[in-house]
Amino acid sequence: MGAVAVDPEKDFVPPSFTVKELRDCIPKHCFERNTLRSFSYIAYDLCGVAALVFCASRIHALPVYLQAVAWVAYWVCQGVVCTGLWVIAHECGHGAFSPSRTVNNITGWILHSALLVPYYAWRHTHSQHHKNTANMNRDEVFVPRTKSFRGLADKPSTEAWRLDTVFEESPLYHVAKVVAQSLFGWPLYLYRNASGP
Repeated sequence: MGAVAVDPEKDFVPPSFTVKELRDCIPKHCFERNTLRSFSYIAYDLCGVAALVFCASRIHALPVYLQAVAWVAYWVCQGVVCTGLWVIAHECGHGAFSPSRTVNNITGWILHSALLVPYYAWRHTHSQHHKNTANMNRDEVFVPRTKSFRGLADKPSTEAWRLDTVFEESPLYHVAKVVAQSLFGWPLYLYRNASGP
């Protein structure tokens, strides 16, 4: 007896509960915003940033053959810690950091600016993304390429089409997309507020 093949798209069964029912299962205190607790998370992350900067200031004392490895380790670790700060800034944009809109906006602006992300432009495009999530025509991000986008609307699915969609899920494809987004997409976003798939 061989293993049974599972097709995640064909065999998908939507959940039988609603989002409201799921949300109602979460205790009410989990939705309470606490400004002091939120600032404690910023302090925690800033301590992590400072500790890593201190460690990086000692890299020059390592043997030359270890310095490159130490710098890569520093970049990865600092990226993780700064992602934590970005998540807090993201929550400011959603109004989840504090009950005060002013505190949310000032804190979000400071954190986003420190991370080179324009807060108000990001907040606008991110709001558009949330308003249009999963909409094939209006979502700002995460829109799969369709046959019509590729000029294949009137053509049946071919082996080449199937291979192309599989290629989109390969690590090499994603590395190329990250490089293109970093070199072209991010500067265009900063310069022209460009967004979209």
